Amino acid sequence: MDHSYPYIASLTREPFLFYEMRSTAKLMSEGLSDEAIVTEIVEQNLFQYPTEKSITRMAKACMKRLHALEDETLVSAIASQPTEIAKQICLYAMMKQSRLVWEFMLTVIGEKYRLRDTSFGKIDLNTFFMRLQEQNDTVASWSDSTITKLKQIMCMNSRLVIVQLLPIWNSV
Repeated sequence: MDHSYPYIASLTREPFLFYEMRSTAKLMSEGLSDEAIVTEIVEQNLFQYPTEKSITRMAKACMKRLHALEDETLVSAIASQPTEIAKQICLYAMMKQSRLVWEFMLTVIGEKYRLRDTSFGKIDLNTFFMRLQEQNDTVASWSDSTITKLKQIMCMNSRLVIVQLLPIWNSV
């Protein structure tokens, strides 16, 4: 991850989006153009969102995240692999797209994995965001409600990773 890439809070509007990502990945795997994918998602209302505008926005967000993978095999795996594998790849796509997610997964979850520490709680999230707010003016300018929403999203993502890693940690 390029450290010059800015921190963005778009995760508040575009959280994990697993089912949307899976639907979009299926269409990408069929070889459709980005424009054709958006058209198909909107016309079929594949995301079941209330407005065409919200469907279009999320379809484009999913495509951007899938393109961040830079690997057609991974996009195809999201479309076709079992749910738990596809979710792991979706998390990786979030990491590739978001410096915030990337750094959290490496510094917090990665350190817990290194130490074989399966605990995870509010203190981990609070410490990460407090440190980040002290180090970065953009993050420091985010509202409390934005930080709270980001913590909720990071917590969900982290629990996904920890659940996946428990069998590995317990076998070592």
